Amino acid sequence: MHELTLAQNTLEILEQQARLNGARRVTGVWLAIGAFSCVEAESLHFCFDMVCRGTAAEGCELHLEQQPALAWCARCARQVTLPHAPLLVCPLCGGHQLQTDAHDHIQIKRLEVA
Repeated sequence: MHELTLAQNTLEILEQQARLNGARRVTGVWLAIGAFSCVEAESLHFCFDMVCRGTAAEGCELHLEQQPALAWCARCARQVTLPHAPLLVCPLCGGHQLQTDAHDHIQIKRLEVA
């Protein structure tokens, strides 16, 4: 369950940023989730709530934005959105000659503190 590790690492960053900015509480965080990250949103929400208990981020609202899996299909000569990442099949032509433009990382996009 890598969601627990992701939640713990996110909390560390949140607490560090709160300290650096003189904030008492972290009230919200927005994460962009790469299409190839294999993150289960429900598990991440559960783990995040759990690791935030008793910290400056307790009660923090977690907002997840799933990034689309984009790819360039050499056969179609078009950019396509893959409906079932990480399945690398062009949804238009069924071809496998895809150059992906999707990521497997998670990025903190916004942080809300009080």
